[in-house]
Amino acid sequence: MEIKITTNQILKVLQILSWIIFIGLCIEAGGTAFNTFITLAINPDGVTNFWEGSDYLASLYTFDYGHFFAITFTMTIVAVLKVIMFYHIVALFSDKKLNMSQPFSSDLTRFTLKLSYLSFAIGFFCYSGFKYAAWLTKQGLETANLESLHISGADVWIFMAVILFVIVKIVKRGIEIQHENELTI
Repeated sequence: MEIKITTNQILKVLQILSWIIFIGLCIEAGGTAFNTFITLAINPDGVTNFWEGSDYLASLYTFDYGHFFAITFTMTIVAVLKVIMFYHIVALFSDKKLNMSQPFSSDLTRFTLKLSYLSFAIGFFCYSGFKYAAWLTKQGLETANLESLHISGADVWIFMAVILFVIVKIVKRGIEIQHENELTI
């Protein structure tokens, strides 16, 4: 007995995974922004409500409010950019703009280009957060665990942006070939 997995089944699973990741990233972005606001505006003890990295953030808050805001603002920007990225992925599945009979389309080019720009922006802000945390370490603060702050992996995000940009160029060339083939028939 052979089990055959089709492309449509794989796309359904990827759609479900995209929704799960999107919801998780929304919770992370909202939690980071909300906890930052609560800590700075209402209750300074709210710094312990950050589920990961709270020890570093607590010592950073004690060290200086401005530095705390800068790091948590960077964390929020990175989280929101990830949410936007997965929003575009979920929207691609929901809008049914991806035509499998003619996969090379201007919609696919725009989608991939948006993901490339978002990946680059995430990489940029992760790198900025990394450099800022390194500078804070030189100022006498403990070393930050960037993974727990969700601002690590800048090189991976920038690498992904470059790969997606190359794919955009390949898709554009595929569109040109597709149009040439339509004209010759």
